[in-house]
Amino acid sequence: MKRFSIILGLILLTTSAFAQNDPVTALRDDGHVLMLRHAIAPGFGDPAEFDINDCSTQRNLSEEGRAQARSIGERLRGEGLGDITVYTSAWCRCRETAAEMDLTEAKAHPGLSSFFQDREGRDEIIAELRDLLSELADGPPAVLVTHQVNIRAIAGQGVRSGEGLIVKPDDEGSVRIVGSLRP
Repeated sequence: MKRFSIILGLILLTTSAFAQNDPVTALRDDGHVLMLRHAIAPGFGDPAEFDINDCSTQRNLSEEGRAQARSIGERLRGEGLGDITVYTSAWCRCRETAAEMDLTEAKAHPGLSSFFQDREGRDEIIAELRDLLSELADGPPAVLVTHQVNIRAIAGQGVRSGEGLIVKPDDEGSVRIVGSLRP
């Protein structure tokens, strides 16, 4: 009987270790954040006539990007995260990614704005993002739909379209990478 208990304990420990190896499960815990780059939006940067209030002047999601965003939403709902708080950049490709994920209604946040073509605004945007991350440090899990430059500035590594980093922020707005979400 003792041998059976030891074997059962090892099986349960192994099963638990495998469950913890999926970093998406960390999002069930308070204080974890998915920093997600918007889904596939063909091109590079924004056109010269870019207007934040006019989606027709911006790079937008392709059909593949919309499908990618829906898939991310399905995965998060499958993990029991359908009611997770979502923040987004004001850029149309980020707002559309958040909408296609079909989780909670996304809230725009200035710290998620791209500074790819506005390097002078970088420090202010990153300060806003660090403030948001410090607010989320001990709160419920959240998804931040943003841009590659924002994720790289905070986490020190870039991601592809539709890819995200699961991070644990601290009270200063710095993060520890827990894992990644691949498209």
